[in-house]
Amino acid sequence: MQIALSSTVRKKICSELALSGRRETGGLLLAEQLDDQGRFRVVDVTVDPSGGESAYFERRPELHAQALEAFFEKNGNEFGRFNYLGEWHSHPSFPVDPSITDIRTMQAMVEDVGNIDFSVLMIVRLRMFVMLQVGTYLFMRGQHPQRVEMIDDPMPRSKRRFI
Repeated sequence: MQIALSSTVRKKICSELALSGRRETGGLLLAEQLDDQGRFRVVDVTVDPSGGESAYFERRPELHAQALEAFFEKNGNEFGRFNYLGEWHSHPSFPVDPSITDIRTMQAMVEDVGNIDFSVLMIVRLRMFVMLQVGTYLFMRGQHPQRVEMIDDPMPRSKRRFI
């Protein structure tokens, strides 16, 4: 799996991290599937402005349901191409590795039969107030979490060729 992070989303996340300071923040990863080989582009994220503390974040689903529906509608309800990819949250005071709580939460999501087959967790933090550090992990039913390659999306939206 390979995930591209658009510069617009990167800027949005950096802005939210600056606003939240030492308090964890996060939300949903909304993505476009680029091909059948597991390549995705994160095109938007939701943000829970008050779901975190200094060492804990819990996303409140009711705050993100409207944003998710708007995302689907904006993209023509083309669920095979545009869909929920996973979750993101910050670790402002810790490494960008999943905690035991993160692992248990994400694994429970994918083990819930009939729900989703996989989910991505992106953990972020600002270094030196401007540099975004990212750790991205794939959770799949019946498997241990594995690290995923996150790349910068090099192409401006106006010049993308859709597959």
